[in-house]
Amino acid sequence: LEVTESLLMRDMHQAVARMRELKEMGITLSIDDFGTGYSSLSALKSFPISTLKIDKSFVRDLAVSSDDQAIALAVISLGHRLHLRVIAEGVETEEQREFLRANDCDEMQGYLFSPPVPAERITEMLQAQLRLPRLAARQGGRS
Repeated sequence: LEVTESLLMRDMHQAVARMRELKEMGITLSIDDFGTGYSSLSALKSFPISTLKIDKSFVRDLAVSSDDQAIALAVISLGHRLHLRVIAEGVETEEQREFLRANDCDEMQGYLFSPPVPAERITEMLQAQLRLPRLAARQGGRS
């Protein structure tokens, strides 16, 4: 479940209480758009989360902006030191992907990998992906 940083800061005490309840139910939580809201680092450590998502505004100019590179590196390092997975949003170029991969970003999402897909298409895509290994195994057995 993703929660935006700005939403958390509206009523931090209530947000933390609800997030703890969700975590107890086995639901993993992520702070979306990290770095665009107003949370403090002390607030961050109190959130029961498993993932930080680097906002696309910091990913967009990674290839040319030393400031965005510094921010991305800082968020990746901070996330890992807090034992969180770090996901970069808005990855659209190979240069962005290479920078993030070289700096140990755990996951990436964006148009480089896939445009947004309607929910009804997801099942179809997953079924097609499951058929590929079976098809390859059958073709490999015909040698």
